[in-house]
Amino acid sequence: MKKLNTHNAVILDTETTGLDRFAEVVEVSLICAESGKVLFNSLVDPVKPIPSDASAIHGITSLDVAGRPTFSEIKSTLESLLSDCDALLIYNESFDLRLLFQSFRYSGASSESVEDFRSFLQTIGLKTHCVMHWYAEFFGELNEHDDYKWQSLSNACLQQSINVSDLTAHRATADCEMTRRLIDAVNLKLESSEA
Repeated sequence: MKKLNTHNAVILDTETTGLDRFAEVVEVSLICAESGKVLFNSLVDPVKPIPSDASAIHGITSLDVAGRPTFSEIKSTLESLLSDCDALLIYNESFDLRLLFQSFRYSGASSESVEDFRSFLQTIGLKTHCVMHWYAEFFGELNEHDDYKWQSLSNACLQQSINVSDLTAHRATADCEMTRRLIDAVNLKLESSEA
């Protein structure tokens, strides 16, 4: 198993209104995978209100996002930051990329703009790494189908004895930092097993 390269890599995380095909992003963060420096963080005002069950998880309410930028207003900043990185690291890659696309589509963008953004996300997908799948392989627990069982980010940090007491889980920047610490811890173990 290979280490994840964090050189010129960005970690992305989102918080959302839910999990389904109608869900939207309500917070997005990007941090430097090497240093942990926050490159971008913003609450995002979705088209539809945030359901109370989603707010119960991340603590973000419709009042919190009122008057914040819409996804359309932050999209070009995200594209610019992501275009400059060599790799994009996401704890649940397929979910977060899908939610970025859905959020832009629901924000009222033209069909042509939506297709351009879809193409951009697919291009990014070529250099994106799903940290959740990578960690599942490292941890090695199998599910009933003999596939590697996915671990929640909080569980993964607990399993690797990573101190995250200074972070609030289920907020985008904190989850980015938890992902960064997990990558560093696992990379160190992989490095020492090679020696």
